[in-house]
Amino acid sequence: MAEARRRLLGLLAWVAAWSGPRGGGGFPGAEAKTVRGAFSSLAAGTPGAGRAVAQFQFHGDGALLYLKINNVATAAGKEAKLHLFQAQEWLKLQESSQEYSCKEKWSKAQLILTLNSTEQNLTLSQVPYPDTWYVFYVDKFTCVENYESSESEDVQFELVLLNPDAEGNPLDHFSAGESGLHEFFFLLVLAYFITACIYAQSLWQTIQKRGPMHTVLKVLSSVLLLQAASAFANYLHFSSYTKNGVGAPFMGSLAELCDILSQMQMLYLLLSLCMGWTLGKMKKSQSKPLQWDSTPTSTAIAVVVVVTQSILLIWEQFEDTDHHSYHSHRSVAGGLLIGLRICLALLLGCGLYQIIRTERSTLKREFYITFTKGSIVWFLCQPVLVAISLMFRDYQREKIITIGVILCQLLSMVLLYRLFVSHSLYWEVSSLSAVTLPLTVASGHKSRHHF
Repeated sequence: MAEARRRLLGLLAWVAAWSGPRGGGGFPGAEAKTVRGAFSSLAAGTPGAGRAVAQFQFHGDGALLYLKINNVATAAGKEAKLHLFQAQEWLKLQESSQEYSCKEKWSKAQLILTLNSTEQNLTLSQVPYPDTWYVFYVDKFTCVENYESSESEDVQFELVLLNPDAEGNPLDHFSAGESGLHEFFFLLVLAYFITACIYAQSLWQTIQKRGPMHTVLKVLSSVLLLQAASAFANYLHFSSYTKNGVGAPFMGSLAELCDILSQMQMLYLLLSLCMGWTLGKMKKSQSKPLQWDSTPTSTAIAVVVVVTQSILLIWEQFEDTDHHSYHSHRSVAGGLLIGLRICLALLLGCGLYQIIRTERSTLKREFYITFTKGSIVWFLCQPVLVAISLMFRDYQREKIITIGVILCQLLSMVLLYRLFVSHSLYWEVSSLSAVTLPLTVASGHKSRHHF
């Protein structure tokens, strides 16, 4: 009991530490669309390099940058300015073989805003297509070698980045890559609610009767509840985001945590079942052809893979700072996750193929085929969608991956639910094997099972 309490407290502390404002490029809140902080001459970076204060995917005609500072005299004395670069132009400038001086590099900004009043607006008109823009802070000290800021006062600021809404007014906090996600999570939560109203009672009664699918359904249901909780937390985060451009970081982190826990549970379930069947076939066990006996080998493999995936998921969440459950996998951790999922899909596919190829019973073969489909969809949906997203523009990739993975994993869970709840298929397979199926409570008994 004490150990469980210690782990729970540690988990809550980790969530609290993780849920604070996070940003890219070393600047707190740089990924948020409302950024508050202080412009520092030293934070502008090494001469000519610069550090992005914020980045945003503008779109349409009438996108807006709003800036508020509290000490105009200090900003004017520093000759402070904001320089806006399109992402592609900034990349070309960084990779250019031509040697530019520090001042020449900053002079090539597409837009420049001089900090000479308390409140200022900068309108980006006629943006031809959605694109990422970087906002840099530059002053007269930025290009000075060996600059020390001991006598320089920072400029306190609030920066708001807005896109035009459906009526053309610059009121939308969402970037082009995030537009539509709020509505998607609303529809997803609504679908979860309607489905729960229809099926929750019958599913609960099925679980209560402790039939042959009892524990499998418990694990599947816990995964589904975690996925629903993640969707609801994301919806709350984006609902707050629409109002302040920051959202509710705690809810965003909670959504990611729920998703990680659901991924861990689902992976352990699929690996345990598949490895149990595969090892059973390797041992040529005829008395328990579908039974998972929780052997040390199958348990060790499942635990090692689950721990590895969990570490990679947490690592990726810290590298990709947006509060989304799925990312574009442009980090090292993301690449390793894709490789792990592909390897797991191949491993399970090969193992189950061997079972299907040698299985003579039509019912059992149908059972294994359906299970294989659900498993493969769960593991391969993310690598496939990441590959497909590369054919689209940068601002479309996050939405394709996020929406696609959620829908594909829901499809996988529907396939598995139908498999394990099906009275005709699962019951007949269970009767043919003369034992209860994997992950059941009374694994050692050969009694009849009743719904």
